[in-house]
Amino acid sequence: MDILIKILSIINNKLWILTSMLMIYMGIYFTIKLKGIQFNIIRMIKKLFKKEKTTTGLNSFKTLMLTLAGRIGVGSISGIALAIYLNGPGTIFWIWFISLLSAPLSYCETYLGIKYKEKDNNNNYIGGPSYYIKKGLNKKYLGSVYSTIIIICYIIGFISIQSNTITKGITSISNVNPIVIGIIASIITFITIFGGIKEISRATSKIVPIMSLIYLSLAVYIIITNISIIPIIIRAIINNAFNIKSFTGSFLPIMLMGVQRGIFSNEAGIGTGSIAACSGETNNATSAGYIQMLGIYITSFLICTSTSIIVLTSNYKILDISDPNGIEIATEAFKYHLGNGGNILLIILILLFAFSTILSGYYYGESSLKYFSKKDNKLSITLLKIFTCIIILIGSIFSSTVMWKFTDIFISILALINIYAIIKLRRKIKKEN
Repeated sequence: MDILIKILSIINNKLWILTSMLMIYMGIYFTIKLKGIQFNIIRMIKKLFKKEKTTTGLNSFKTLMLTLAGRIGVGSISGIALAIYLNGPGTIFWIWFISLLSAPLSYCETYLGIKYKEKDNNNNYIGGPSYYIKKGLNKKYLGSVYSTIIIICYIIGFISIQSNTITKGITSISNVNPIVIGIIASIITFITIFGGIKEISRATSKIVPIMSLIYLSLAVYIIITNISIIPIIIRAIINNAFNIKSFTGSFLPIMLMGVQRGIFSNEAGIGTGSIAACSGETNNATSAGYIQMLGIYITSFLICTSTSIIVLTSNYKILDISDPNGIEIATEAFKYHLGNGGNILLIILILLFAFSTILSGYYYGESSLKYFSKKDNKLSITLLKIFTCIIILIGSIFSSTVMWKFTDIFISILALINIYAIIKLRRKIKKEN
């Protein structure tokens, strides 16, 4: 296992150096091309609350909630906690940096997704990078590669991490058998995803606002009760982020970890936000693009920053954890601030965060499966649903480290393919009113 982890780490680091540099370059390019579009937050909010007429109920708000369900997963809790634990507080600065710089990429992929989306056999809209790669670049094979990796990365990688986090969170405060937890999570997921995109979007539109408000309220309380050390924490974030005394030994790993966790959390540049956005009825590519950028900010600047403050104001430095998932660190932080009741609150939040991400991750997988055939593929989709539930069960007992490395590698590949498509189609992307 140690050899496998070492090999995955080497591959992961090499890929993320390339991915990080490319995303930073393209973020700068589209910031200039679209005239700082990511700074127009007022327009983003106006687009979200603009009234829409829909026949299915899949409006912009629900598609944003579906996207946020994928973005605000346990990666926003355990992933951020793990990044701070392994590489220090400076990682949060680079999460802020890459989120702000990559927001235009979210606009671009959403814009293209809406322009090239299609309808499936049930008259539901489907789209995303696979479709604008196929129709915009006329590269059906590359679109197939992207869809295949989405299925592997999200159904196997993302969903197993959510399951693993649920299990570790619950077993940290109880003696429940991990397999029992996996079975229960599988059954609940199976019941929900059998309702299709309407049921999935209905569930996420209810879960996401509730879990976000609870989490942010807890973070505000912790900030207020620790207000005297907040300036010290801010200085620590900045100082650690720019520790260039050892470029390869300190600065570069901190930056790469921050970029990795930032992209893992907000998914800008990967293309999955476009898949969710295309499920709605809107054909206004500009509005959809603005709304998806707002989702980046909610994830990174509210949820991820809340996690970082909760962890950094705790005693996380004294922890000694083998095969960390990250949730153990968050659990100790909540216990430090809120006592034993904090653990219970965190478990409830983990269940909400993880379950919403499992639903969105499954939807990305289903949408990608539909890319391969317009024919009635009910059998294939049913098998995917069953496979998803099996993965949830397996994820509850598998190694956290291997799953994180595995998923990070595939996210990097998805980002590289998606950014390539955006570069090739850049002349079709516009900033409209």
